[in-house]
Amino acid sequence: MKVVIIGGVAGGATAAARLRRLDETAEITIFEKSGFISYANCGLPYYIGGTIEDKDELTLQTPESFYSRFHVNIKVLHEVTAINPDIKTVTVKNLCDGKIFDEKYDKLIISTGAKPVKPKFSGIDQNNIFTLRTVEDTLTIKNYIETHNPRSAVIAGGGFIGIEAAENLKQSGLDVTIIQGDPHLMLPFDSDMAAFIHSEVRRNGIELMLDSMVEEFEEQNGKTLVKIQGGNSVTADMVILAIGVVPDASLAGDAGLKQGIRGSICVNDRMQTSDPDIYAVGDAVQIKNIVTSKDTLISLAGPANKQGRIAADNICGLDSRYNGGQGSSVIKIFDLTAAVTGINEKAAADAGIKYDKVILSPMSHAGYYPGGRIMTMKVIFEKESYRILGAQIIGFDGVDKRIDVIATALRSGLKAYELSELDLAYAPPYSSAKDPVNIAGYMIENLKNGIVKQWYYEELDELLRDSRVTLLDTRTPGEFSRGHIDRFINIPVDELRSRISELDKSKPVYVICQSGLRSYIASRILTGYGFEAYNFAGGFRFYDAVSNDKAMNEKCTPCGMDY
Repeated sequence: MKVVIIGGVAGGATAAARLRRLDETAEITIFEKSGFISYANCGLPYYIGGTIEDKDELTLQTPESFYSRFHVNIKVLHEVTAINPDIKTVTVKNLCDGKIFDEKYDKLIISTGAKPVKPKFSGIDQNNIFTLRTVEDTLTIKNYIETHNPRSAVIAGGGFIGIEAAENLKQSGLDVTIIQGDPHLMLPFDSDMAAFIHSEVRRNGIELMLDSMVEEFEEQNGKTLVKIQGGNSVTADMVILAIGVVPDASLAGDAGLKQGIRGSICVNDRMQTSDPDIYAVGDAVQIKNIVTSKDTLISLAGPANKQGRIAADNICGLDSRYNGGQGSSVIKIFDLTAAVTGINEKAAADAGIKYDKVILSPMSHAGYYPGGRIMTMKVIFEKESYRILGAQIIGFDGVDKRIDVIATALRSGLKAYELSELDLAYAPPYSSAKDPVNIAGYMIENLKNGIVKQWYYEELDELLRDSRVTLLDTRTPGEFSRGHIDRFINIPVDELRSRISELDKSKPVYVICQSGLRSYIASRILTGYGFEAYNFAGGFRFYDAVSNDKAMNEKCTPCGMDY
């Protein structure tokens, strides 16, 4: 059996290694148009910033090491220019000498990945405007920084690559501005959770221009003038385009294979395309979102690795299936860690799913053990069924652990309230006896059983205008004096029973505290006295972060001035 693989990196290299482990006699060839067969895409920004000092550390395998271990023929700097399904060949161009030849296959795997979005803006081909996707891109940027000593940079795009590039350029001493076309950074997160990301980015001296669309570039005395819709502009010594990626699937389309959203490759759960002898894996393929059951694109290394393995299994006669992805991901943002799994509120609403949420601010480990840090968690679940839809966590220590637990629970089909039943490891340096994941489950269980009712940030403006409700802050007088919401009266939770006569029982009471715990206790006290009570989801800490971010974003709204 002869297997040809188009593209290496996560999907193609994994498929090749799995093929060899399953079949020692197969003839396996990888054609890779770049000069690197297997490298760490996610580590590329950290080489630019110097965290990874040796560029060789980015290369997981060389053609020589890969052949030595797996006896796979690696042809780097070889670009497949056409797939010919009728005669089962691919047309290949040797990028070193320009020679073109055909290669036969019995089975073909397409692992062409995704390519950076590069709009046809005027001036986009200047030599100080870069994309960041391959090792070659990284080396080019690093060389430019070392030879030209730029002092400022604009990052167009505020997703994973954009933020990581911004952080590393900032740590290299550059003044950095992120221009994001959407109202907030990191779109897998909801805008309220993104407030914590914005705060950390700004705290580290990066300028944010949100809801701002780049429309063209202009060379200006050796610098680049980045023009933005509405008349605003920014001048920088260099620009990195991180607007997003699209499937690099033109080969499949030209070969007549069925295509999906944004030109991606349609595959079944065995990773077969519309041609049963051709498989496709990685960022180029359309998959199912396991939460919504809708077609989607997920450009992450984890799914690509799984898909490569599954394609190899099926080529070798096993029955392996890919049932879809949920987009679990994590990112370091200076000192902060932000992680997400499943879908956010916007995606749930767009999918027509009736949902609810809990927001909490637990400590990363036992409060009495030194070094604990607060994290912010949001867990989203379907009303009635209590199916877990997704989670977002932002904090410092322990974020990755908790998101992985919830991701596993989501995948396993646990109900959101069953998070309370998980038997999780505990020792004071690592967690609390009631882990944050357990606490989220307890909160959802209380909602399910009608023990507590919630109110949310987005309801605040209407409540402030409503004289038929009581707004109650149950923090201490000292906390209240340092900041509170207008119209809220202050009765500390520990004084509530003795001062209950100060409240009008005919009015529903909307309660807030710092994190949500004291206001929950207050809600139970009020309910016990016959009041209708609602507990604020997230606490004053959450309100303060979101409202401050909103004010900052309005302050920084583009106004036609040069920055």
